[in-house]
Amino acid sequence: MTDFQQQALQLAAQQSAPAWLAELRATGAERWASTKWPTRKTEAWKYTPLLPLQNDNPARWASVDTCAWQEAIDPIAVDATRLVFINGHFSTEHSSTLPAGVVRFSDADAAQQDLLAQHLGKVMDSERYLFGALSDALLRDGVLVHVPRGQKLAKPVYIVNVATPEAQPAMSSQRVLVVVEDNAEAELIEHYVSGVEQQNLFINSHTEVVVGNNAQIQHYRINLEQEDLLHVGGVHVDLHRDARFLGFALAQGSRLKRIDYHVNHKGQGAHLGLNGVYLPRNRQLIDYHTNVEHQVPNCTTDEVFRGIVGDSAKAVFNGRIHIHQDAQKTFAEMSNRNLLTSPTAEVYTKPELEIYADDVRCGHGATIAQLDETSVFYLQSRGVSRADAIRMLSFGFINELLNEVPEQAIQDYLRPRLTALFGQADEKLGHMSYE
Repeated sequence: MTDFQQQALQLAAQQSAPAWLAELRATGAERWASTKWPTRKTEAWKYTPLLPLQNDNPARWASVDTCAWQEAIDPIAVDATRLVFINGHFSTEHSSTLPAGVVRFSDADAAQQDLLAQHLGKVMDSERYLFGALSDALLRDGVLVHVPRGQKLAKPVYIVNVATPEAQPAMSSQRVLVVVEDNAEAELIEHYVSGVEQQNLFINSHTEVVVGNNAQIQHYRINLEQEDLLHVGGVHVDLHRDARFLGFALAQGSRLKRIDYHVNHKGQGAHLGLNGVYLPRNRQLIDYHTNVEHQVPNCTTDEVFRGIVGDSAKAVFNGRIHIHQDAQKTFAEMSNRNLLTSPTAEVYTKPELEIYADDVRCGHGATIAQLDETSVFYLQSRGVSRADAIRMLSFGFINELLNEVPEQAIQDYLRPRLTALFGQADEKLGHMSYE
């Protein structure tokens, strides 16, 4: 066991939590302690070293800093129920009045506690996901979003996770459980953001989603933190009969950023639609691992991830679709395309199909390329500067996925920020821009 694992266990033992969470916390602590620490020989972590986490050893809770946080970050201008967490601590002052069905774990009534006991820790496999076990061990609070049968949330739920600088390396553990019952509908936006000041926070954040029969959830996960912040997280989903999970993920890199998506098709007719964009630069790292389990027949998956990697940054994409023996009539497609804008940028992409059924339609593909100089020259011949031509082509590489984002407020939020990102100086984005 590493020093960080030991100190994290001590941190878990020191904190208080509701009694009804005791069993889940104990199981998480046991799994965290007994799991071997990943190394470069661990396939799932082969290209993503955990040295930044070991060196910082952030085995203390982050403090609450509400001072002028709104001046440091700019929330998405969306009409939604907003919950604000600052360094993992809930801020009543900056949050909306919560409607029925949206509650913090610590405020859950008896019926909500029963619902949490039924689903919390059941969707996420903490034996498979080491940092999921840590999340269980540290569990003391979180957010429950419950949409009863046949209902639709009047507004999206918008969770803003704000990071502020700490005097010493510190940890923030965040947890969300979403239960969308049969024939219900919900929209959830998870936004991770910080100011431009150097951060020294480690965020361990996991979301579990249960989508009932003929139910739907639109989910967004946007990571726009300062590059020194460490972040490991995951989205874990159970889809029942004719359920639909429509997801969009976007992230900049950092010293360590690893995000997992794990989706279980548990009922016939379920559909997963997942689009993702990653934009590491400088010496940042971004790692997306996705795993889709087709356990039953007649389900569909459509997964598309695109990355633009500049400078000496590194991106990792590992996408796996597992078609079980009984999952006949499956239709699943996965695509990963990468654009390198610097000769020192790196991408490791590994799309996987594991098929045990014989009546399926499945496909996957991955590409790694640089900007087409012919296209750059064409735009220059039409009076566009080389710098603007490169920006236009780079932005166009991901613009298709942005256009498919259903929430217009998110499109309006992202476009100027990404345009500014592509327009940064050459030392920031390699060959993305020239002046």
